[in-house]
Amino acid sequence: MEPRIDYLKAARGVYEAMLGLEKYLHQSGLEASLIHLVKLRTSQINGCAYCIDMHWKDLRFLGESEQRLYGLDAWEESPYYTDRERAAFLWAEAVTNIRAAHVPDDVYERVRTLFTEKELADLTLAVATINAWNRLAIAARTVPGTYQPAKPRERNAGA
Repeated sequence: MEPRIDYLKAARGVYEAMLGLEKYLHQSGLEASLIHLVKLRTSQINGCAYCIDMHWKDLRFLGESEQRLYGLDAWEESPYYTDRERAAFLWAEAVTNIRAAHVPDDVYERVRTLFTEKELADLTLAVATINAWNRLAIAARTVPGTYQPAKPRERNAGA
């Protein structure tokens, strides 16, 4: 697979705009592990190899267990996730697959019992943001495998 677009060279503003969303998300108050789990699950749905690689590595860096990572694609049948995480995955799937049902009311009712309105707005932005990253990476044919998690000092300074 040959990469198509280098956003940093061709349109740096695209990358910087996306980093602005990331900065907000990581200061929103949502748990970092939850954000990355949602990003990984959404990337699995979209088939974005680069983002799957990235968020798997980020989650391992944060101390996430292999078992929870391996089970994520079958989260509904796996006992490794909290009710809050399960609600977030349900929301991520509904928001990602809007063509199927436009985020059903029963999904909203389940999720809103575990998230405040602000948290739900932030979670929705996290799902929208990773969907955008997935589409950028897939369109550009960004090659997976080279990403390395930021060191703690770098992580605190940026996205």
